[in-house]
Parts: sequence; structure tokens; C-alpha cells
Amino acid sequence: MVSLMMCAVATHAAEAYPSKPARLILPFGPGASTDIIGRIFAQQFSEAWGQTVVVDNRPGAAGILGTELASKAVPDGYTIFTYGINQAITPALYSKLPYDPQRDFIPLSLYATMPNILCVYPKLPAQNVAEFIKLAKANPGKFKYASSGIGASPHLSMELFKSITGIDLVHVPYKVASQGYAETIAGEIQAFFFNLPGPMPHVKAGRLRALAVTSAKRAEQVPEIPTIMESGIPDFEVTVWQGYAMPKGTAKAYLANIHAAMMKALASPELKKRFFDNGVAAAPQTPDEFVKFINVERAKWKKAVAISGAKVE
Repeated sequence: MVSLMMCAVATHAAEAYPSKPARLILPFGPGASTDIIGRIFAQQFSEAWGQTVVVDNRPGAAGILGTELASKAVPDGYTIFTYGINQAITPALYSKLPYDPQRDFIPLSLYATMPNILCVYPKLPAQNVAEFIKLAKANPGKFKYASSGIGASPHLSMELFKSITGIDLVHVPYKVASQGYAETIAGEIQAFFFNLPGPMPHVKAGRLRALAVTSAKRAEQVPEIPTIMESGIPDFEVTVWQGYAMPKGTAKAYLANIHAAMMKALASPELKKRFFDNGVAAAPQTPDEFVKFINVERAKWKKAVAISGAKVE
């Protein structure tokens, strides 16, 4: 009897789902691409899902703080987590994390991809990648570069760039990416790699000078900016990605419901246009495809971390 009652309650809950707003945990702060794109997606997702999705920014430690919070959330179907490239990078950098990115989450789908962009202080006498490398080599240890934290893709992109080119730059990690943009615009920082959406308005306004993008092909939103590979560094390609996952233990019916709403949102012409306008491509996947993609990325970044020699400071 008890078993039948429990089944009836579970069935009723599944039928009523979703019955309240959900929380979308973003492990980076306002102004970062995760925030810019996450808010665009949350709006479209809310319409597809039929419930409000409240954005909850939890920046710090290159996404580790927000990830830990999400890993401990109650798996009731109302906590969604932005599971991105940092989940492939941090395990290669840290011997111990307060969560297991494979064990503690159920991946749903990739939803966006974008390049990083190499920008410099606009008054720096470097108009292209070759000139920047030459200038940095002439001033070893004197130039600083910004990132959104140790282990984030901007940090690893620059560390890989440093190891390949032989330049010496000082790392200055920020809790919020927009602080890095502001300090570079002011001349306190000389360079950075950041996800394209954040710096793009500053580049177009002339407040930052863009030297290259990390994608294999030029970004359609800024076609005048060459790739790193075009700029003389072969095999340098970084594609930043963001997806969604839910805490381990979330019911299969809830996972299927949310995945269906994600696919509906990602198929929206309005979302695709807004993504494009912000330097992003929509990238829907099945859960199995996303799991395979994550595994490939983990292997790739484990190798990249070893090549770069990057360490937790």
C-alpha cells in the first residue's frame, strides 16, 4: 500500500512538473559570456518551458564556487547548471575539487559555442599578433594579462599561447570578467584572452584593440580579425563551449522535460539571431552526444595543461 501511494505521489509530481520557477546557476559573474548568453537563453527557455528561470550568478575560483553549489543542490528538477569548458579544464589543474564534475552532474546538452579573442590595451604599440609577441619578448615579465580566474579558458588560452611563443606575462585573475576589460581599457593590464561576447562591444567601440580570435575560422561577427593560426601560430584552436546539466539524482522525467524545452528554445530564430549578434552559435545535442563531447574536451585540455605547464598559483 505504501509503495502504491508513493508511486501515485511520484506520478502526480511528474504530471504537474514544472509547477514553479527554476534556478539557473551561472558559475561566473555579470559581464562574462556565461552571463550574457545565459540570460538570453533563460528568457527563451522560460517561454518554452512555461515557467520563469531565475538567473543566479555565483562567481569565484574560475567557476569552482558555483559548481560546488550546484553539485549540492537538491535534485528536484528546479536547479539547472551552466556546465561549460571550465569543467573540462579544472580537473587537469587541481588535484582535488570539492565535487566530481563527472559523478555529480547529469549533462543535458551543449547550447552555445564561441571563440576567445586576444585583445590588448589600445595604446600598446602592437597592431597584430607578431608585433605583440615581439614587444612582449622585449619586455619580459613587464606586461600583465587578465583572466576570469585560474583554470578558466581565458587563463589556459594565454598560458598555452605563452608556452608556444616563449613570452613572459604576469597573470592577474579577476573574479568578474568585466573587471579585466575595464583594467585593460585603462592600461593597467596589457592583454587578455576572453570569450568573444564580453569584449566585442568594446572592440567595436575602439576601447580595446583585437589582434586575433582562437577559432579555426574567422568569427562572422568580426570578420576583419584574423585567427591565431592565420597569425603564424599553427594548430592553435580554442572553442569555448557552454551547456546545461542538472544535479545527480534528478528524475529522468524531469531531465527529458527540460531537454525538450532546451531543444525548442535553441530552434527559435529569435534566439539564434540574438546568439549570433553576441558572437555565439547555438549548438543543440542529445545528452549522449554531450557526454561524448565532454569526454573529448577533458582529454584535450589535460594535454593542453601539460603542454602549457600551467599550475594552480
